[in-house]
Amino acid sequence: MANIKDIARLAGVSVATVSRVLNDHPYVSEAKRAAVQEVVQRLNYSRNVNAVHLITGKTNMVGVVIPYLNLPYFNSIMEGIAQEALEANVHLLVSQTNYAADKETELLNMLKIKQIDGLLICSRSLKWEVIEAYSQFGPIIACEYIESDRISSVHIDHYGSFRLAVQLLLEKGHTRIGYCLGRGHSFNSRNRRRAFSDALSSAGVPVREEWMFYQIYSIEDGAEVVRSILDMEERPTALLVAGDQVAAGIISEAVKHGLRVPEDLAIVSFDNHPIAQLFDITTIDNRLVEIGRTAFSLLLKRLQDPASPVEHRELPFRLIERATV
Repeated sequence: MANIKDIARLAGVSVATVSRVLNDHPYVSEAKRAAVQEVVQRLNYSRNVNAVHLITGKTNMVGVVIPYLNLPYFNSIMEGIAQEALEANVHLLVSQTNYAADKETELLNMLKIKQIDGLLICSRSLKWEVIEAYSQFGPIIACEYIESDRISSVHIDHYGSFRLAVQLLLEKGHTRIGYCLGRGHSFNSRNRRRAFSDALSSAGVPVREEWMFYQIYSIEDGAEVVRSILDMEERPTALLVAGDQVAAGIISEAVKHGLRVPEDLAIVSFDNHPIAQLFDITTIDNRLVEIGRTAFSLLLKRLQDPASPVEHRELPFRLIERATV
């Protein structure tokens, strides 16, 4: 197999010139560049990428820890990451972990042994103190709130957004309010529960555990929530729903059973996916695509300048009031 010494000899140039041509260095004469490229094409030469990585210490590849690719919440963050990566000509190694700690550890170890240059974490099950130990091997960016001087992050205020949603329902006269969340023990879910309890407590409204639903992710999960509500003696008149897909499922199933939205069941959702506009759902725009874009830009900044400081950015959310309240 030909190497760059062979190319240099056949092209009549130095090895350094061949290296500059292969790396698209600007300071090479057109005649020498053409001679090298002709030999490269004739020999069907391709660089040993692993050898290049050893020399440069860079793979031009970034890892992404994502629990579920098929959930719109994470899919939207991934869209923002992919957009920025494409513009930066950086390759992505995406790992769907299903919140398995060993899968998350696999990517952290890839960062440690320099198989990837950096890591983006959309959500995780490992504790942050475990993850922080790997930040010495390359930049790690979190797509959620974290207090750390070693890991940068981008997030929205989930407490503030959930409390705003509760306040809207209270202002509409609702006192029988429930909610639908995904992972009940996650950082964001804990903040949302706290916002819910604080808002109701301030209004003198009791919290009803039987109106709280967990592990709710899909349209079918939303339909199941409605079927559960229909079996209750006393039903909630409003729901906060952490996901527009779930809200769409709730609305569809409610209509099947003769429930009117919002007269019988008001809904405030989160994320502002296209389905929210289709179903005319009142929702909180969580800026998910922008979270992904910002997270990648923070990572790229650290890759280009490892001495740049750790940053924590909070993006503003916005309430979009439509027809479901």
